Amino acid sequence: MKRDVRILLLGEPKVGKTSLIMSLVGEEFPEQVPLRAEEITIPADVTPEKVPTHIVDYSETEQTDEVLREEIVKANVVCVVYDVAQEETIEKIRTKWIPLVNGNAEKGRKIPIILVGNKSDLRSGSSMETILPIMNQFSEIETCVECSAKNLKNISELFYYAQKAVLHPTAPLYDPEDKQLKPQCVRALSRIFSISDQDNDHVLSDTELNCFQKLCFGNPLAPQALEDVKTVVWKNTSDGVQDNGLTLNGNTSFFFKSKMGLRVSVGCTTELNHLGVQFLQKLFEKYDEDKDSALSPVELKNLFSVLPYMPWSSEVYSNIPLTDDCHISLHGFICKWMLSSYLDVHRSLEHLGYLGYSILMEQESQTSAITVTREKDLDLDKRQTQRTVFLCKVIGPRGTGKTDFLHAFLQRSNDRKDRDPGPPSVYAINTVSIANQDKYLILEEVDVEAEFLKAADAACDVACLMYDVNDPDSFNYCASIYKQHYMSSGIPCVVVGCKCDLAEVKQHHGMSPAEFCYKHRLPHLSSSDMSNSSFWLRVTLGATIAAMLGFAFYRALIRHK
Repeated sequence: MKRDVRILLLGEPKVGKTSLIMSLVGEEFPEQVPLRAEEITIPADVTPEKVPTHIVDYSETEQTDEVLREEIVKANVVCVVYDVAQEETIEKIRTKWIPLVNGNAEKGRKIPIILVGNKSDLRSGSSMETILPIMNQFSEIETCVECSAKNLKNISELFYYAQKAVLHPTAPLYDPEDKQLKPQCVRALSRIFSISDQDNDHVLSDTELNCFQKLCFGNPLAPQALEDVKTVVWKNTSDGVQDNGLTLNGNTSFFFKSKMGLRVSVGCTTELNHLGVQFLQKLFEKYDEDKDSALSPVELKNLFSVLPYMPWSSEVYSNIPLTDDCHISLHGFICKWMLSSYLDVHRSLEHLGYLGYSILMEQESQTSAITVTREKDLDLDKRQTQRTVFLCKVIGPRGTGKTDFLHAFLQRSNDRKDRDPGPPSVYAINTVSIANQDKYLILEEVDVEAEFLKAADAACDVACLMYDVNDPDSFNYCASIYKQHYMSSGIPCVVVGCKCDLAEVKQHHGMSPAEFCYKHRLPHLSSSDMSNSSFWLRVTLGATIAAMLGFAFYRALIRHK
């Protein structure tokens, strides 16, 4: 999905382009209307699709043709506005505006267009009779909305349809010029038909149709709705209905829009639950053909052969613990899925769907494999959490040893690193044991080239600030980042001095690292050997407990050791 949507309003002077924008923003008709509205940005949280939307006005009297061409190139969708009471503005849609927007565009690369009939308050009837021939002539026209800036009629709707034309385009599914579904869409619908045709008689009965409808939408169709579906198909496709059921051609002429939604609020995270893990364990055992408790590259390729593409790159071998042969164990396999579900849950849901989760686990959808956690603020208030996956940002200047830090977390020895098959990755995930329970800890490497760090790069459950004891300027970064992002944030931090096998030099910061950490009550750890198990036990155990329960518990634990 696109990260934002840019909507351009075009049309003849005086048709009400600027009034539409101002009525949308001000929620009332403006008494005074400027020649052109300044570009506005609607924040994601107030748009139906939760995507930032930019609305751009155009005025022939204030802007040049060159500016117009530039704006058309930048637009994701164009709203061509006409006056429903002025026939000449409708005719200009055909003769001027659509040729201007898409006149030189190749097939399949045309900008989607929404026709907007403004000033419906000045006309008793509809302009649709005049507009329909234009819509039939130009395939790039998505829809037409009649509205009134003065009465605020359909104002929100027109911008919603403009958003929808960009975020949910029909172009990947349907070729409007050839007036037929595209080959990939036909293949997908054929697969859906075959799965739904449970008795393999090549016709979808009412029971089979309702089974599919319930799977997609949660509810079956009413008897009359079923008949209406078959009537629509019968009218449009001669062989679409047979023996009172839908044929394959009928299915592709009237296809359903399925849903796979998972709403994740701010402050919540996503992780695989026990159902997801059970499914993946079965999948692992099925494709571990030599029963050596590991997936070789060939076995992994076979596992993902049902997907249209290989979802994991070779980077996976740098993300997770591996066997001595650099193959993927069940532990590493689950770790990778935990990482993917945390970072990009919708992609994980897509992969689970291809792998047949809902069918093999007899669940309505693959969303049942995912748990959306409680908001982090609530966890902190209650000093308890049900989460099993935590994110630790490993932050420090380049060259401090962060990559070795991640390798050690995966229990990679120095000789193993030379033959690891995966390229370097900024992520590593492994489990740590807390109160006899395994928790997943994700380490993300963040390079700091300057003392400034973006807030998004600093956000995490726990921060590990690293410095080089042999570099006198290295700790300055840690101190600056801590004060800028973590000192008053409530996010626990661990400070780690690296390369202790080298000569330790005095840091140029006003305080020594030990004094700084004592003042701010931060754990201060150091190690010359990143693979030292005792070191890693302290870091991971301390970091995870700190993320879950706060430093008070962590300090109590340290005191009693």
